[in-house]
Amino acid sequence: MKVIGLTGGIGSGKSAAAQILAEMGAAVIDADKVAHEVYAPGTTGWDAVVSTFGSDIVGPDGTIDRKKLAAIVFAEPQARRRLEGIVHPLVTEEIRRRIDAFRCRGQVHLVVLEAALLLEAGWQELVDQVWLITAPPELVLQRLQRQRAMTPSEVEARQRAQMNDAARRAYAHVVIENSGSLAQLRKQLEEALARDC
Repeated sequence: MKVIGLTGGIGSGKSAAAQILAEMGAAVIDADKVAHEVYAPGTTGWDAVVSTFGSDIVGPDGTIDRKKLAAIVFAEPQARRRLEGIVHPLVTEEIRRRIDAFRCRGQVHLVVLEAALLLEAGWQELVDQVWLITAPPELVLQRLQRQRAMTPSEVEARQRAQMNDAARRAYAHVVIENSGSLAQLRKQLEEALARDC
């Protein structure tokens, strides 16, 4: 079984690439979803996040309001580091558990860990290869404005919180430039799988 760490900046097309790889038979672990699970109500992660950032971030349904939390952590680097100090160890443990479960069951040949913060969190240690998805800055901005209604300043704040593509390239075994159509992205992924897996 091979484990690919799929990373890239916000708006690069990681999720589209992960979905295409899933259609090709890969099991996908979405680190962002795992992170939300580790601070769901009733977890030690929830307790730690709420005690650190206050009950104002808790929504009426008892879940942590991700928009309120994001507004805090993307505005203040120290706040982001405190959140990462709580969440990253929990996410690392859960990702490792899921990879081990796939390995034990022996039912899949390829596992994809989709993670924007793969390198920042040190999760490259959990994978066999790092695949980087990149896109031109102007295209990233257009995508995020269209898909998530983000303002340019919100996009910039998220990008400042992440490693840039030049630094990511030093770790990448495969780099896929996602500046075209989904069909073009699929073709590049197919070629990379045939060549590297």
